[in-house]
Amino acid sequence: MSDPFLIGEAMTGGYGKGPDILHGCTIAAEKGEIAVIVGPNGAGKSTAMKAIFGMLNVNSGAVRLDGEDITKLTPQQRVVKGMGFVPQTANIFTSMTVEENLEMGAFIRRDDFRDTMTQVYDLFPILKEKRNQPAGELSGGQRQQVAVGRALMTKPKVLMLDEPTAGVSPIVMDELFDRIIEVARTGIPILMVEQNARQALEIADKAYVLVQGRNAHTGTGKELLANPEVRRSFLGG
Repeated sequence: MSDPFLIGEAMTGGYGKGPDILHGCTIAAEKGEIAVIVGPNGAGKSTAMKAIFGMLNVNSGAVRLDGEDITKLTPQQRVVKGMGFVPQTANIFTSMTVEENLEMGAFIRRDDFRDTMTQVYDLFPILKEKRNQPAGELSGGQRQQVAVGRALMTKPKVLMLDEPTAGVSPIVMDELFDRIIEVARTGIPILMVEQNARQALEIADKAYVLVQGRNAHTGTGKELLANPEVRRSFLGG
């Protein structure tokens, strides 16, 4: 059986010489799929994402993208291979304009990226409207759109989002999720860590509940929303 398009398989590891945070954790996403990682605080959600992106040591297990083992590659090399990563904080250049931020996303490209810029503006019309404004003047939700747009400028094979709705209002969260669904419909797999578990599970094709760095539950978003144990433990009943 062939691998999923993106997989972090049986990952065990942590930061530096510290203790392992992940314990045999497996996360995967197929093309056009939204895969979400949820779980309590300290469960290793963002750590799992960072392990897949190469930001921490994976002592055992492997990361593969489109059939290629990329476990030993640096984050920069993974970007070249097709990983787009949007961290939770410090994810835009506040003193640059919106358009300059997007152009920075195209730094690895040697081709004409204007078509991609047009696609990003079609996806996020507010960014086109504010393209000459410093990104630091935007609202939290608009900044997140800039961060996602900049990642899309690399023409990624997979897009990874670390808590994209952190600190934004429920209305903005819904709008961001709508845009994320649109990106997935173009065929790009999306891997997302989310604190807003219920809302994330509602849009998830596949979902992983982590507890203490281990896979506790895996299924479709709908399956996990209907799972009494998941509801009781993570969704408030």
